Order: sequence, then structure tokens, then C-alpha cells
Amino acid sequence: MFAWFRRRYLDLLGSIYIYNEHRGYTSIDRILEAVRAHAPDDAEFIAAVEKHRADERKHYVMFKRWFELQRKMPLKVDRTCGHIDRFVEIMFRRRIDDLDTTRVIGNDALFGRLCRVISLTEQRGMKQVDILLNHPLVKHDKTLLRIFRVIEKDEPSHWAPYDNWLRAHGVRDPKWWEKAIDLLIHSELIFLKIPVLFFNPFLKRRTDWADAHDPAERLASPIRAAA
Repeated sequence: MFAWFRRRYLDLLGSIYIYNEHRGYTSIDRILEAVRAHAPDDAEFIAAVEKHRADERKHYVMFKRWFELQRKMPLKVDRTCGHIDRFVEIMFRRRIDDLDTTRVIGNDALFGRLCRVISLTEQRGMKQVDILLNHPLVKHDKTLLRIFRVIEKDEPSHWAPYDNWLRAHGVRDPKWWEKAIDLLIHSELIFLKIPVLFFNPFLKRRTDWADAHDPAERLASPIRAAA
């Protein structure tokens, strides 16, 4: 019974993470495209966002390889388990895929709002990784533990460029209510969505990988990309 509980928990945990990592780098692709068009001379900011994108892709590939080594696919979770999805929907009143990134990048107030969303999301991710590194079920899986250690090392650089942009452009830092929204989204996932998914006997597995239709990476080797 305990073995089943452990497998189910790690299965669901990995499925939520691989969804969020894929969502992360594909969303950053759209931001990068708009930033390069709107501020092509801001090389430092562009380079920092490119690194963020590369790290998110690397993390996705590591989780993908973790599932492949177990010869199974991730559970089929959707945007309701995506922290950035929920945050953008609340702050912009539209889904990420419907967000006009070119318009957002061209407006300091709107881009500042997006920078705060990304920064808070990444800082939340760091806090969660700290918890998981000490979680007894995660410690049982040495491969998964190594993945979270890589994320722990990468994560601090992810919110820095967005915080730096806010300061450089005189745009405000997050207010208490934005931090409260971040906490609400996280609590909703931990205390409501994960328990429901955990005990859902009808939760199916994906039949394809999330990056199967990515234009640049669909043929990339997980082993080579993670090296």
C-alpha cells in the first residue's frame, strides 16, 4: 500500500512539474520574440531571458528522461495545474495563449505586471523545491532528487532579470495583494487539486510528449539535451 502511495505521489508530482516546465519555456519563447522586436538593443536582458528559457527546457528534458527510464508517460494534467497559467489568467483576465505579448512588451505598465507575475512564480518555485529536497518520498528517488538539485541551482537566476527590469524602468515591485494571489494559487494546487487528482481513478496518461510539436525541439534527444 505504501509503495503504491509513493509511486502515485511521485508520478503526479513529476507530471505537474513536466507540464509547468514545458509551459514555462514555450511561454518565454513568445516573450523573447516580442522583446527582441521591441528592444533589440537590450542585450543583457535578452541574454538573461534566453538563459531562463534554456533552463526551463533543460528541466523539462530531465523530467521527460525520468519518465522514459520508468517506461511510462506523464499523467494528463492541464493548465489548471499550471501556476503561471492561473496567475496570468487572474492578472490579465485571459489565458497565456491569448495574451498579446507584443502589446504587453510595448507598454511598461503591462510588461511590469507580467514581470511581477513571472518573478513571483519563480520565487514560489524555489520555495517549493526547498521543501521537496527534504521530502522523504522524493529522497527515496535518487534520480528525482538530482533533478531538483539542478533546479535549486538554476532557479535564483530566473527571477533576477525581471526584478532588474522593474528597477531599471522605475516600475513598482509586487504589492501584498499580488503576493496573496500567488499564495492562493499555490494553496489551491496543494490542498485541492493534487488530492483530487491523486484519488482520481480515471486520470489518464498522455499519449504523446508535450514537446512533440515544438518547432525547434521535437526531434531533440533527451539524453543529449540534458547533458
